Formats: sequence, C-alpha cells, structure tokens
Amino acid sequence: MKKELLLAIRNGDEVAFKELHDLYKEPAIRFCNSIIKDIEESENLIQEVFIKIWDKRAGINPELNFNSYLFTIIRNRVYDYLKEVKRNEFVKERYWHNIVEHQQAESELKEERITNIKLAINDLTEKRRRILQLNYEEGKSYEEIASLLNISKNTVKNQLVKTKQIIRTQLKVASA
Repeated sequence: MKKELLLAIRNGDEVAFKELHDLYKEPAIRFCNSIIKDIEESENLIQEVFIKIWDKRAGINPELNFNSYLFTIIRNRVYDYLKEVKRNEFVKERYWHNIVEHQQAESELKEERITNIKLAINDLTEKRRRILQLNYEEGKSYEEIASLLNISKNTVKNQLVKTKQIIRTQLKVASA
C-alpha cells in the first residue's frame, strides 16, 4: 500500500499526499517534540518538513523505507533549528553585553564630566562660586543675589557669564 501511495505522491497526487501526511503527522510531531520540548515549534517544523517532501516529491523512491527517509529529514531539520536557536541566543547575549558596556561607558563619562565641573567650580573665586551657588543651587534671581551680596544686578549677570565661560574653557581643556 505504501509503495502505491508513494508512487501517486511522486506523480503529484495531492489526495495521496494528504493521506501520507495524516498517517505520519502525529508520530513526526511526537518525535520532534521529544527533542526540542516545544509542541508549537514541533508542529511548525513538521509542517516545513512535509512542505519540503511535497516540493521534492519527484525524488521519492518508493522502493526505499519512507519511514527512515521522513525521520532523517526531521532529525536534520531539528538540528538546524537547534543551531538557529543557539545562534540567536549568542546574538542576544552579545547585544545585551554591548548595551551594558555602552551604559557603563556613558556612566563613566558622566562621572568624569561631573568631577571636572566640580574641579572647575572649586577653581573659581569665592565671589563667583557664591553667585553660582545662589543662582543654580538655590534658584535665586539676579535681583535677589544682588540684594544679598550688595552688588548690582548687572554685576551678578556679568559674573555668571564669566563663570560659565571659565567652566566651559576648563571642561574643553579637561576633555582634550
């Protein structure tokens, strides 16, 4: 019976192919699932195997053991699948490793920049440091700073402009 069925499939008989598919589908899925332990993926792989058999039906030899032929194709497809899974895991690991490295590098650059800013601020005169502190840390306006330090609003503004210039210059020097 199988020999006639295989001859009919080789000649393009879709009904015969469906009969063969129905006969082998469940054992093939069980075999595949025993290796990869994923029923949905096993069903997908077996579907691919049967499509491949249909596409290459002209090469089927009805004299040979079809069972061995089918399970050899399944085994090879499962091994290819496992290689793909392993390769995908490697790519994911490498991706996450790169992200972590990038985050660490960014964090180190940020720390270095903060350290350089602190050093630049420490190099300022006491008056400029105090104006900067009142403006940035305490959120005081130019008028409030001028009133607290008994200086003009323009002096506060000019001192902040000069302070920012000094800090920028020192940061450029530090990063060069």
